[in-house]
Amino acid sequence: MPEIRIDPLSGHRTIVAGERSRRPGGEPTCAPPEPIDPERDPFAEGHEHRTPPELHAVRAGGGGPDSPGWTVRVVPNLYPALTPAGDADRGGGPEDGPWPEMFSSLPATGAHEVIINGPQPVLSLAELPVEQVVAAVEVWRERMRAHSESAYLQLIVNERREAGASLPHTHAQLYALDFVPAVVARERERSGAYTTRTMGQSLLGDLVAEEVRRGERIVAIDDEAVLIAPYASRLPFQLMLAPRTPRARFEDDGPSGAALLHNGLCRLARHLGSSPPLNLWVRTAPRGAEDFCWRIDVLPRLTHLAGLELSTEVNLNIVSPEHAAAVLREA
Repeated sequence: MPEIRIDPLSGHRTIVAGERSRRPGGEPTCAPPEPIDPERDPFAEGHEHRTPPELHAVRAGGGGPDSPGWTVRVVPNLYPALTPAGDADRGGGPEDGPWPEMFSSLPATGAHEVIINGPQPVLSLAELPVEQVVAAVEVWRERMRAHSESAYLQLIVNERREAGASLPHTHAQLYALDFVPAVVARERERSGAYTTRTMGQSLLGDLVAEEVRRGERIVAIDDEAVLIAPYASRLPFQLMLAPRTPRARFEDDGPSGAALLHNGLCRLARHLGSSPPLNLWVRTAPRGAEDFCWRIDVLPRLTHLAGLELSTEVNLNIVSPEHAAAVLREA
């Protein structure tokens, strides 16, 4: 029977109608993507001149900036969504004009970087060796630390064009924002209220402990992290990675969960027959927040967001998290 589930971290509501995926032809699948054309790949090793000058790179054997031999490389986004604060033209502001409360605007200031996850010309983190993913994730954290004064840091990965990737070569993007997005602020408030009510407990930490006790939505566990099909998953085969020991900020020293993240992405690829289009992001504590715990969310894009989702922000998920966890445990 379909049911409405409420995400304990955000309060978001999802209709879970798992029986719909068991109808003939109802199980979500994905077709393999076209391979990358190395000659047209600006992120390929040897094509450093096709990107803006690098901000940071890891070169075990040494070498100058914008030269081959790197394992992870960071460049400014060629078409940035955010402008450094000193370069912004303030123009009109919320105080200008007769109706400022209706037509407010502010300069979009901050930083927008691209982190090329590896020199290998592949579309997905799952196609990289696990050691390369660990190295890439460490650079994610290093670049987040470089922008620690920002109000909020949003690290994302879009894989395949269906999920918004304009270039196929696996890469992450870091947005250093000078405001806290509303959805993050709501999660911060829920987490803080829980800590106050329980006299110091972590909302996500307690959630992970209960999920491990129950076991039905656990996909995998290692020494650093736990991989879960969330109780109120919005989309089929959604995954959440959380640290075994709660910690506010992903970018701080401590386990990153990179190896288990790679494990989960490989499980998705094995079950679906190909790495699916997906969006991945790191949820870390906003500046000044301590009653919080970081996590990584993975949302495969196997179904379309349609009228219900767009009009109500209520998702309809046709694969129950319990079923998703069971098949991914075996993948």
